[in-house]
Amino acid sequence: MSDAVALREAALREAAMGIVLDALESLNQELDLSDRVAVGPTTPLFGADATMDSLSLVSVIVDVETALTLKYDAPISLTDDRAMSREISPFDDVATLTDYIVELISEIAPA
Repeated sequence: MSDAVALREAALREAAMGIVLDALESLNQELDLSDRVAVGPTTPLFGADATMDSLSLVSVIVDVETALTLKYDAPISLTDDRAMSREISPFDDVATLTDYIVELISEIAPA
């Protein structure tokens, strides 16, 4: 991988992670103090370790999709068949969702 490609991917990853973390912060503002979720790269989003309910996850996904669509001026769906059929869900935690977002953005805006 060239330095330029690596830098672009790092910038995409940072932007994507920021969007996901912002969505979690926004969710926390709507929740009672006792229901708030941790905000970080290892925050579980789905599965046995997740602390948020399914409606909260949907809210986060919608917020992330909206922010990505505005930022990249292209419709981005995180819940398509490809995402749902993966062996490792892109919704396991913030890091796996970030990886999936980087993959999608790289397809719509290749280097």
